Amino acid sequence: MVYRQRSAVVTLLLLGPAAAHGQGFRQSQTDDYTRYELQAVASHAFRILYDVSATTPGAPFYFNAVRAGAEEEVHSVVDLMTGRALEWHLVAGAEARALGLLNASANGRYIQVVLARPVPDAGQARVRIDKTYVDSASHFTQGDRIVFDRSLGIDRNAVVLPAGYELASVNYPSQVMQEADGRIRVSFMNDGPAAVPYRVEARRVAGGTAPPAPVRGGAAETATENRPAGARIGYTFTERAFENRDITYFLLQPETNSFRLYHDYTETRPGMDRYLNVVRAGSAVSNPSAILLDTGEALRVETLRGDAITAADLGVSGVTPETEVVVIHFDPVPQGGSARLRIEETYTDASRYLVAGDELIWDRSFGRARNTVILPEGWYLTASSVPAVVSTLEDGRIRLRFINDRPGNIDVFLKARRR
Repeated sequence: MVYRQRSAVVTLLLLGPAAAHGQGFRQSQTDDYTRYELQAVASHAFRILYDVSATTPGAPFYFNAVRAGAEEEVHSVVDLMTGRALEWHLVAGAEARALGLLNASANGRYIQVVLARPVPDAGQARVRIDKTYVDSASHFTQGDRIVFDRSLGIDRNAVVLPAGYELASVNYPSQVMQEADGRIRVSFMNDGPAAVPYRVEARRVAGGTAPPAPVRGGAAETATENRPAGARIGYTFTERAFENRDITYFLLQPETNSFRLYHDYTETRPGMDRYLNVVRAGSAVSNPSAILLDTGEALRVETLRGDAITAADLGVSGVTPETEVVVIHFDPVPQGGSARLRIEETYTDASRYLVAGDELIWDRSFGRARNTVILPEGWYLTASSVPAVVSTLEDGRIRLRFINDRPGNIDVFLKARRR
């Protein structure tokens, strides 16, 4: 077990005068994703890769609670923007309170992460915590099966079976895929408001090993790809739970046929220094802007049309005089790092957002895993073709949250009436 501890008095000096005088903060966060890699069966251990974005403005620390009953070893903590290691310490609940975390449990234990930079206003500080838990209540054997049974409170999770094991059962709808080394990954998105008792059971593969995942374009695929079959031979798909694109639509009054939106996107390709948003045919874009969420920095944005797109050599195909592309410029992504962007735009699309009689109509396809629609002020919901979590904002507007845990689009059709 690895411990890094230090005096709360020393750490308070890093926190600044506001927290040192008892102001403190209540921690907020977003975009949690947890990957559990089950270790040797007899060890009751599982390695955890935990990605999280701290969102408390000005906070210099992020506190990750250590679950009661687990024996932990922290391997590393990194800043996802730069890929650099971060300083961390294991602290008790009382020390976490002294360091400014107002809602720290007195009996709890926390991994205190010293952020690379204080959380910017309207921004985020993204970290990855790499740790191993030993917890016989969560990872154990039952007959000829190994079991992972754990309450999962965050929205996006994956469980990776040990090498040589096949999936026997999982109690919530989940994606299943094979890793390059042959291990089976089970991925789950929780679209509800509470933690769920997630249970995965596995058993040893006959012969004790599983073959590695087939290589894209390999001999087996080449031999079958020209068959006149309906099956998608060689089809690949991404893990939806790991995808962290998130989009929110703020519907303006429907007579305008317009809506403001922002979407969050993480660029991970080393050296990439721009993001291209090709405007959907039939829509028009206005007032685009963007910030780098990691720092709060406003980014340079330009809108190109028709021949200007071709002249800029952006690699966009099928350009017509009506084609619009919004280009967001940022510093090149460093090796091992990433950039988290928030892009805002106003769209006008009279064919997909309009008034018909006395009803508001929204009819639009969503390709992302996580989508939110906020109705305009003064309207109430009467129909939603796709299941959504519905809530009311403080100002009375209706909010719909759509979680699409499957590959492909969902066609969202909404109707609303004036109050």
